[in-house]
Amino acid sequence: MEKPNMSYIQSMSGGDNAFEQKLITIIKAEFPEEKKVYYNNLEAKNYKLTAENVHKLKHKISILGLEKSYETAVAFENNLLEGSTTLQDEFESILTIMTNYLQQL
Repeated sequence: MEKPNMSYIQSMSGGDNAFEQKLITIIKAEFPEEKKVYYNNLEAKNYKLTAENVHKLKHKISILGLEKSYETAVAFENNLLEGSTTLQDEFESILTIMTNYLQQL
């Protein structure tokens, strides 16, 4: 499985470390809450709202350089809109990887 990285953030920042830190701080603040809302909506079987949560989370997946994981998130979002939870385990593995990475930053 691919690993999160700072490549995209560094390419956006043009070497501005303050910008990089600000973006990481925002992600670290928003990600746990977005993840919590995702799990709550999934548990309630509200797949339309869960798909919206995945949509928000996939942007953070992209920002952390997880290209293949982003594709998984897109497919999972589409599955949820069709009432299917196929790819749930794969998506939640991505969330775990992101959580662990962000805790190390």
